[in-house]
Amino acid sequence: MNAGNGPTDAAGTLIRAVDSVTAVPSERWDELAAGAAARPNPFVRHAFLKALEDSGCVGAAAGWLAQHLVVEGDRGVIGVVPAYLKSHSQGEYVFDHGWADAFERAGGEYYPKLQVAAPFTPAMGPRLLAGAAGAELRTLLAAAVRGYVDQTGASSAHATFLEAQDREALAQAGFLDRSDIQFHFMNRGYASYEEFLASLSSRKRKALRKERAASLANGLDVEWLTGSAITEEALDAMFSFYMDTGGRKWGRPYLNRQFFGLVAETMGDQLLLIMARRAGRYIAGALNFIGVDRLYGRYWGCSEDHPFLHFELCYHQAIDYALAKGLAVVEAGAQGEHKLARGYEPVLTHSAHYIAHPGLRRAVADYLTRENRAMLAEQAALADASPFRQDGGDGS
Repeated sequence: MNAGNGPTDAAGTLIRAVDSVTAVPSERWDELAAGAAARPNPFVRHAFLKALEDSGCVGAAAGWLAQHLVVEGDRGVIGVVPAYLKSHSQGEYVFDHGWADAFERAGGEYYPKLQVAAPFTPAMGPRLLAGAAGAELRTLLAAAVRGYVDQTGASSAHATFLEAQDREALAQAGFLDRSDIQFHFMNRGYASYEEFLASLSSRKRKALRKERAASLANGLDVEWLTGSAITEEALDAMFSFYMDTGGRKWGRPYLNRQFFGLVAETMGDQLLLIMARRAGRYIAGALNFIGVDRLYGRYWGCSEDHPFLHFELCYHQAIDYALAKGLAVVEAGAQGEHKLARGYEPVLTHSAHYIAHPGLRRAVADYLTRENRAMLAEQAALADASPFRQDGGDGS
């Protein structure tokens, strides 16, 4: 299924793959992405995906070739799937390197593969963008993803960080379910940070108060910047922090300065910079995106080391912002058991995988049965170690 015209599917619909999000008008894409919500998830919004394309962060040279699946009916586009043909497994946060190695040692070719995702973003969101339509259209979109693999000879399709309705549709299409663990803050109607602290054990409350006081003890001030308040100075600083952290963690950061500027220009209302200053100069920052009911923590970095500043900007200030704005959840990104002690709870995330080769599929299915069981056990163990009061008392 190549860019341009594709095969006609059930009920007279046409399914095609396009090599740019601009093939679909932004208003229609965002309408399909939002569904019944007030606005789209930021990471499948047309402006976010276009910024990745326009800045060159995705594309053939990056090994992320856009192959967005578009379903058209009599009245135009009725569904889309953000998808990329991949020549590697970088920037996905759901690791399949072992599968690729095993298949290639056996004489197969694992790449290219199709990735249904928001690139470089381990945050849950819709992947089968069907607007207000029901399960029937999502079923068609799931079948279109599988059909792309079958028709193009790609080895597999992988849809990551799924919401429940997409997970169900992909399972019905024969995709294998995979789980992992993240740490999210759940706003249980707290009126303030102190009220949240009251839900923790006495020992944990004292530790977090001490940590927060120490983090800003060296004359640091914290700013929340969003919308028109985001300046070029702040973006320059945040990008330099991102490059430093990314270079140390990943070797080659995925995003460039142009991307930062584009998202600030086109979707600044969904961008939040939590920045720390000392002596009038930015010395650390955390970049977040704002959803309908949640805050998504994405990147952090600093030019000076201060005790606990990472925890303050990335986790405590994110909770402060969520409580101030009435947001229900803070998703703090991938991995990090240290988030547990700061009031973030273990949550299962899910991905779905269709593998064309029967032998590799059987091996992966067997592996996932055991891995998913282990993830459930790990989630339970982490929940038992949470800082929340267990007995309804002061938790001392």
